[in-house]
Formats: sequence, C-alpha cells, structure tokens
Amino acid sequence: MNVARDKLELREALAAARRDGRTIGLVPTMGALHDGHLALLTAARERCDVVVMSLFVNPAQFAPGEDLEAYPRDEARDLELAAEAGVDLVFAPSATEVYPSGFSTSVEVAGLTEVLDGDPQRRGPGHFRGVTTVVAKLFNAVGPELAFFGQKDAQQAVVIRRMARDLDFPVEIVVVPTVREPDGLAMSSRNAYLDPAERERAAALSRALRAAERAVEAGETSTEPALAAARAELAAAGIEPEYLEARDAEDLTPARNFNGRPILVAVAARVGPARLIDNVVIGGTGLRD
Repeated sequence: MNVARDKLELREALAAARRDGRTIGLVPTMGALHDGHLALLTAARERCDVVVMSLFVNPAQFAPGEDLEAYPRDEARDLELAAEAGVDLVFAPSATEVYPSGFSTSVEVAGLTEVLDGDPQRRGPGHFRGVTTVVAKLFNAVGPELAFFGQKDAQQAVVIRRMARDLDFPVEIVVVPTVREPDGLAMSSRNAYLDPAERERAAALSRALRAAERAVEAGETSTEPALAAARAELAAAGIEPEYLEARDAEDLTPARNFNGRPILVAVAARVGPARLIDNVVIGGTGLRD
C-alpha cells in the first residue's frame, strides 16, 4: 500500500491506473477507523480496481468550540487497518496541503444544508460548506469513478450526491448501510468519548429509530405519532434530542406522512461529551438510489 502526502504524489501514484482505464474508488475518511469505515473499504474493494482512502481531519467542517483538537487520531493504526482491508493508496495530506496560504474558495449546496446538522443555530455556520469544499477537492485530486459514503451520515450523502450532480463530477456516489454495535449503536469515531454508563444510554438512539419503524410497521401513516414513539425511547434514557425529525430522503423537505417515498428519520443528541447522530430510512430503497 502506498501513502501519498501531496497532490503530486497522489497523481503520480494513480497515473498508471488511469492510463490503463482501471476503475478508481475513493473512500473519504477522517481516520479513527472502525468497522463502519471498513465496510466502506470492503464495498470499494468489491467494485473497484484501485481503492484510494483519504485520511484527513478536515478543520473546515468543525464549528468553533467543537472537538477538532480532541478528535481521535492514530495514523499508524489507520494505515495498518487500511492495508489489511486491501486499500491500494492512502492520501494523507496536511492541512496546509489542502488549504494553502491564501485559500479563499468554497463550495456550498443551498437548500439541503440549512436543516438537521446544517442548522446554523445548532452547529454554527459553515459545517457543510467545509464538507463539500474538501470533498470537491478530493474528487478533483483523485478523479474517482465511484465514491463511498456511509448512511450514518445520511444528510452528508444527500448533499454530496447533489453537489456531484450539480457540478458535473463524473462520479457515482455509493451509500453503504450503517454498521452497528450488537446493541444497535451506530459505529462512530466519537463513541470513544463515552464512558460505560454513557455508552449504555447512547444505545437509546437506535432504539428510538426502531420504535419509529415499528409504528409504521403497525400501520401508522403519519410521521408525528412515529416520532412521538421515538421521543419516548429517548426520554426513558434521559436523552433530550438536539433534533428528531422526519424528512424526505431526497430533498430533505419536512415529511408529514409515510407515503411510499423514502422518508429519513434522523436524530442527533449529546450523550456525555459526545454529539451523536443516527438515522433510518423508512420506505423505498433508502439512500442507495
């Protein structure tokens, strides 16, 4: 497995594959790899001739006061896991390589980024602008035919798919199902912040989503009763959600009914020091289209 630290090394490492017409897949990560990341790498390995993993903690997507400095970092372990997963090339640039002196350009997707995790009253302005800007730079630097994202970050996947379409990036966005712990907790690098008691409480997020699913399976067609069932699960664990909402899984407009279209039920909450997110898509084929 090769490791490239700058764009020139990256392009040189990919030159032969591009010349030979091999399919290049990209898995963007911020490191602290867990089984959710490994599922993305496995999916990329199955579909692509060459697998590139980026390893970069993107400062542009952290709001002031968020956990940029505390975010878990262990490059040696990440590189070992990437090699075991069959990654061909890791792009691990520095912040100055990605955002050199004088950098002043950003990419922003309007209409999808002002709600849920993009609500400026929740995370401060610019979170998704930081995400879309760095991903656009990765798409330009790597030139993948496919890029792999996890459903746990469902809004991110929706936003990136819209950006790729609007800006004519010739890349297919592949969304891989959320990987969960045995008790249902969605795998996340931020789970490392939780002590045992907090870890037990955190599992209520997935139970809440499952309660919404059960309500629909029992015949409920309105989103509000399903959300009420989810809120009850969170309250039983002493968790006040930052948000718990039902939205159309394509355009993120509020959903009032389960009508056969994919409906995203998304939750965010703070448990101890960790801000956790999770979601489920009810109806249709989810985010895989």
